[in-house]
Amino acid sequence: MAWETNGWQTTSSEEANSVLVQESRRAFMSRVYGWMFAGLWITGVMAVVTVSNEALLNVALTWRIPLLLAELGLVFALSFLAPRLSGAVAGLMFIGYAALTGMTLSIYFLIYTAGSIGEAFLLTGGVFGAMSIYGTVTKKDLSGWGAFLFMGLVGVIVAGVVNIFLRSDMMSFVTSCACVVVFAGLTAYDTQKLRQMHAASGYGSVASLSIVGALTLYLDFINLFLALLRLFGRRR
Repeated sequence: MAWETNGWQTTSSEEANSVLVQESRRAFMSRVYGWMFAGLWITGVMAVVTVSNEALLNVALTWRIPLLLAELGLVFALSFLAPRLSGAVAGLMFIGYAALTGMTLSIYFLIYTAGSIGEAFLLTGGVFGAMSIYGTVTKKDLSGWGAFLFMGLVGVIVAGVVNIFLRSDMMSFVTSCACVVVFAGLTAYDTQKLRQMHAASGYGSVASLSIVGALTLYLDFINLFLALLRLFGRRR
């Protein structure tokens, strides 16, 4: 009888721990998505403000390369320094990055119609949402996708750089199609990876880890959006 009682208590303890882990993971992912959507909102508002303000637009056009380099610097700094950053500092860096991205993306309002930008955004939201849900509910281990997606990412970056000089519409089309596949896959892969690492040690706080997770999904969303916009956007 004692053995049966102990067995029951062990089972109950395991179930309680499982519930706590699930609740912790759910709270962590809620913070990740919250920060990601906040970043997208800041980017959208900053893009609209920039294109509506001649002075800001001139800054975005004149200093486009320095702004892009500043974006890269913030991404690398946030990614590598996050374990030693407080949540507040990491949050400010993420907000700054989202605002800079909005400034640099404002030029797309000069290239594409506002309607097609909105349509591309909604399409991106649908694809991102579907792949993120897949990464959440699937029982399949997606870690095997990592090497394939990384090679695909390197491939589209190299093809994009080469096409700067070739200016081939066909290569641009193929690269954009590849980007959609790569970043849709990365959305599912990163979602599952973040769920698995929500309790990872080594970070100064859960807040800083959630912001790094938000940055990861934010980058997936933005790159997927740009690829779909190049494919389906209507030019002015």
